[in-house]
Amino acid sequence: MMYPYQITSFEAYQEAYKKSVENPELFWEEVASHFVWKQKWDKVLDWNFSEPSIEWFKGAKLNIIENCLDRWVETQPNATALIWEPNDPKEPHRILSYKELHEEVCKFANVLKKNGAKKGDRICIYMPMIPELTIAVLACARIGAIHSVVFGGFSAQSISDRIHDAQCNIVITADGAYRGNKTIPLKSIIDDALINCPSVDNVIVHSRTGIPVSMIKDRDVWWHEEINSLDKNTASICHAEIMDAEDMLFILYTSGSTGKPKGVVHTCGGYMVWTNYTFVNVFQYQQGQVHFCTADIGWITGHSYIVYGPLSAGATSLMFEGIPTWPDAGRFWEIVEKYKVDIIYTAPTAIRSLMSFGKAPVEGKDLTSLKVLGTVGEPINEEAWHWYDDNIGDNKCPIVDTWWQTETGGILISNLAGVTTAKPSFATLPLPGVQPVLVDEQGKEINGNEVSGNLCIKFPWPGMLRTTYGDHERCRLTYFSTYKNLYFTGDGCMRDKVGDYRITGRVDDVLNVSGHRIGTAEVENAINMHTGVIESAVVGYPHDIKGQGIYAYVICNALHEDETHTKQDISQTVARIIGAIAKPDKIQFVSGLPKTRSGKIMRRILRKIAEGELSNLGDTTTLLDPSVVEEIKNNRL
Repeated sequence: MMYPYQITSFEAYQEAYKKSVENPELFWEEVASHFVWKQKWDKVLDWNFSEPSIEWFKGAKLNIIENCLDRWVETQPNATALIWEPNDPKEPHRILSYKELHEEVCKFANVLKKNGAKKGDRICIYMPMIPELTIAVLACARIGAIHSVVFGGFSAQSISDRIHDAQCNIVITADGAYRGNKTIPLKSIIDDALINCPSVDNVIVHSRTGIPVSMIKDRDVWWHEEINSLDKNTASICHAEIMDAEDMLFILYTSGSTGKPKGVVHTCGGYMVWTNYTFVNVFQYQQGQVHFCTADIGWITGHSYIVYGPLSAGATSLMFEGIPTWPDAGRFWEIVEKYKVDIIYTAPTAIRSLMSFGKAPVEGKDLTSLKVLGTVGEPINEEAWHWYDDNIGDNKCPIVDTWWQTETGGILISNLAGVTTAKPSFATLPLPGVQPVLVDEQGKEINGNEVSGNLCIKFPWPGMLRTTYGDHERCRLTYFSTYKNLYFTGDGCMRDKVGDYRITGRVDDVLNVSGHRIGTAEVENAINMHTGVIESAVVGYPHDIKGQGIYAYVICNALHEDETHTKQDISQTVARIIGAIAKPDKIQFVSGLPKTRSGKIMRRILRKIAEGELSNLGDTTTLLDPSVVEEIKNNRL
């Protein structure tokens, strides 16, 4: 099956892009006409970036799950919707057809309703990468509840903050999770998180690991017992709630330049159209192919390219519970061989990590089924790009280097596999509907090619965020106030002589560690919670595997006799408050920080020292105490 809006030649891309810019409403109306709507829109687009207010398919009614499941149950009930590969390769895998997935989603939707869930409720999901996570997400959307998935690596404090912010009334979790050779006690982490969360009435627990858990009377219930308690005749029947196109679909929390994570809000209609359109076109998906996105559903990549994008296209989506290096570094390639994977979509961090093991883990693996390779989360460096191309794609598979964000909902800039030209380390061209501009610090547009600037978008696309939950002003200030009438991405960018875009990294106080955004303020706040810390400053530095590592400069009032012990204590504090993902890679103890006379920390200087650029620190004479710079330089790790 070909998709009516699939672009299959460079000329077709140019034509689609031109149409999407000249007449965006007509362009997106035609694309959207291929989806199932309960009621058509009164107006395709209404927008104002200064407020900001963005409404797509205004007045339309739908349920996204009818587009992800019901329509395919009618036309291809036995087609494979979801393949699940467990953490342990010896454990049986699971395959769910569209009919089976639909039944499971309806059953769990009825469990949610039985536990008091209704349209508009916020539901926190903290689960392993098992089919039930996908089922829980889809069940929430089916009944009109708003899901907030929290990545399984976050701490109790981070979960508590997110539950508080969204005022969730239900939590869906599991007893534990397997990750490589570790077992993570998810339920006990949730119990710690819920000590100060009075909004939560019910906790639904799936049994994954069998580790002992505390089940609280009148609050905690087992997933399987709730399913078994449903009326057998009606268990798999659940009416899909009719939603407005602009009703909230989910909240996903992302780090910003302030310490408090912000809840990015995506809505039903535009997000559905955008994730589907980008999935079909970037990966050039053909019906029956197996799409393997290696991300966790706790991140936006999993939402858009494991769940909603593939399923709304009637695709086969493969989800993996484990990690790429366990039980050995050939695991990804074994999965590709086992399921005859057509498309693999992974992070440059994973590729660089696997490169370090050499070619041996790849040898002997049949990767001939692969047709498209993809990367996501950060720009891929040339060395990793060529390794991926040579060793995994055998120089026969186009590589799509996709640039996008939690806030954008789906891919914004990327080559289209085999249709538009790939270029190592370049995201290349914008998708139809995306109008990028480069601006200088004052917001003046930088025209022409072979130029660099701050990357902004000047026109709305259907998948963009609508607000930050409970704080619309924060949304305006973060994304729409820096430059007038522009969405500011927070990324620097270069446009080369032929007009291809290359992302050069964050220009704000946000780090990109292993493809995950972490705010420097968030890490500093956690470090400062340690009893011996007076003050800290955090910057990023180049890291061979992660892309960016976390370098912390810390002033302590009392060190252990063993500095290493203090560093371990500080790292443990960060892990406890945010999660292990935010632990600093380097901690340098300092007696002071470079500050202006007004008290502002000069992170620019600290960043250069962390990067090893010691000879070009600029003028330091205006600092409150220039001597601290010399001390920091001399003791650099």
